Amino acid sequence: MKTMETRGGDTPDSRIIDAAAAAIGEGGIVIIPTDTLYAFACDALDRRAIERLCRIKGLNPAKNTLSILCADLSQASAFVRIDNSAYRLLRQYLPGPFTFVLPVAPTLPKAFKERRSVGVRIPSSPIAKALASALEHPLLVTSVPADDNDTEADMQEPALFAERYASDGIALAIDAGAVPLQPSTVIDLTDASAPAVLRQGAGTFQEN
Repeated sequence: MKTMETRGGDTPDSRIIDAAAAAIGEGGIVIIPTDTLYAFACDALDRRAIERLCRIKGLNPAKNTLSILCADLSQASAFVRIDNSAYRLLRQYLPGPFTFVLPVAPTLPKAFKERRSVGVRIPSSPIAKALASALEHPLLVTSVPADDNDTEADMQEPALFAERYASDGIALAIDAGAVPLQPSTVIDLTDASAPAVLRQGAGTFQEN
């Protein structure tokens, strides 16, 4: 398993995006930068990849809210239900460090249908959005967890994560340098007329 390095800029290295998209398209799991933390990512429509990623992170799809990362709102609208009120809020706050919990559409696989809602991310991260665009559908994403002894510097080193999870078959890690190291702010929009902050993170959300 290798680490590919890219150091910022609004236009991601196409070689890196192509390699990561190919690995994800073949059912692999990659480590990617976002606008909050480094994250595991796989194809959100690949049931086996989802199950493997959930095992690595220790997630139970029936109990934990899963999150998909989309290139834009057009892509997201094919996989979640977005009414007019929700759409206005998404337009206001995305792209950015938010996860919006929305009702699941029938286009997502069984791992999502066991629950009524899914988190949606459209980060202000060129690499993450370029990957979802190259794949032409969402990624399943979840942050890479820190070990008890990890320092902030450790959390900025995807090569360290790659070594730590080598036995789990991670296909690729993308090193884009420092990320904010704050989780996204999570907003429940299952009832868009009454949005609720479930977790305060990097993003500031003004409740009506």
